[in-house]
Amino acid sequence: MKSFSIDRRQFLFMSGIMGITLIAGEPETSIPKTQAEEKMTYNAKDYNRLIGMEGFSETLLKNHFTLYQGYVTNTNKVLEALGQMLKEGKVATPEYAEMKRRLGWEFNGMRLHEFYFENLGGKGSVSKTGKLYQKLVESFGSYEAWEKDFKATGAMRGIGWVVLYQDILSGKFINFWINEHDGGHPSGGMPILIMDVFEHAFMIDYGLKRADYIEAFFRNINWTETEKRLLLHKG
Repeated sequence: MKSFSIDRRQFLFMSGIMGITLIAGEPETSIPKTQAEEKMTYNAKDYNRLIGMEGFSETLLKNHFTLYQGYVTNTNKVLEALGQMLKEGKVATPEYAEMKRRLGWEFNGMRLHEFYFENLGGKGSVSKTGKLYQKLVESFGSYEAWEKDFKATGAMRGIGWVVLYQDILSGKFINFWINEHDGGHPSGGMPILIMDVFEHAFMIDYGLKRADYIEAFFRNINWTETEKRLLLHKG
């Protein structure tokens, strides 16, 4: 018996059949807020405060914001479609299965971008008297060792995310490479600091000089906002 598989084109074709128009990964224009969007589960947040941030051009940031808005819209569309199929008893269909799988991609694409934008816009270095600094030292031996490992993870070949996770059971910090939005996340982990290393995050400004982008990222970390995420953890 052959297993069922589907490629991206087939998925988009089925989405069209079901009356769902998913926005491509990099939409070209901003999505205006409509009356229908007011009723959606998730709404795109405004990160225009980041415009003018050192090392990030307005063009790069606005393109990135538009990409993020697409993930928010698609998350709502997929959730709506899944809810409708559930009501109609179509849960044993290939369309339902593929939409369910797609939800992880769209939702994580939305949420990771929110974490990323929210841990930017700061100036200065991490407070050496803060809980975040202390946790980094406990897990890596020193702040410098953590930063070296985080930057080295971001410099790896390939596209994805670098995420400093805290294990909510042990309290330990670990830097993870996340290849795709919906794969590679540790179970029982809370994201503390997120760096986007997909090409759209830096190539407009830096071309292939990813190391320069990483340095710019570190100059703009909002350490105060990042440390607030520790309040959600045990350990």
